[in-house]
Amino acid sequence: MACVGKRYRNMAAKVNVNKVFSLSDAVAFLKENSSCKFDETVEVALNLNVDPRAADQNIRGMVAMPAGTGKVVRVAVFARGTAADEAKVAGADFVGAEDLVDKITAGSIEFEICIASPDMMGVVGRLGKVLGPRGLMPNPKLGTVTPNVAVAVKNSKAGQVEYRLDKTGIIHAGLCRLGFAQEKIENNIKAFIGAVVKAKPSGVKGAFLKSVTVSSTMGLGLRLDNAEASSF
Repeated sequence: MACVGKRYRNMAAKVNVNKVFSLSDAVAFLKENSSCKFDETVEVALNLNVDPRAADQNIRGMVAMPAGTGKVVRVAVFARGTAADEAKVAGADFVGAEDLVDKITAGSIEFEICIASPDMMGVVGRLGKVLGPRGLMPNPKLGTVTPNVAVAVKNSKAGQVEYRLDKTGIIHAGLCRLGFAQEKIENNIKAFIGAVVKAKPSGVKGAFLKSVTVSSTMGLGLRLDNAEASSF
């Protein structure tokens, strides 16, 4: 039998976990009932009416958080010439070409996002076995392979969240800190769910969202109203 702590039991006693919440009420509950000594992460889980085995339903993308994520993001950029200069001005932490490949090959991976200009993909391709398993390989679908590296760097620094369907048909992501103002948390959640809803594959019939759950790192999972969530 699973063992839960006293703090969790006290929180669960305050609410019917089978209740369907509005976004505003769910966020307010999580903020009011957080008792952790650290600033928890607000998380969203979307159970989708898709077939994860179908190639055309393998949903993946990036969405900018209107209020940011509250995290410091280090960005590496593969670029040369003017593009490299623009990436540095935009705030990239690491910029290079073959020299950056050598650094990463030697085991130095001190970044969370990797961006590349299209002409550099022949160079970056050598790092597939290193960056791929870590989810750091630049990808056009995520906007991390782009001729405008400066914009990509600024967006990454401002706060972007990647979403990707798992093999059970669920998309799960951490969006921001629970210590953010309620309006900012709600705006981030709306932006995230809205981006996923817009990415609905054309082959999906019927309701796209089966369930939407909002939680914090150590908090309860609260189910949102599907009709409201679908309108974001």
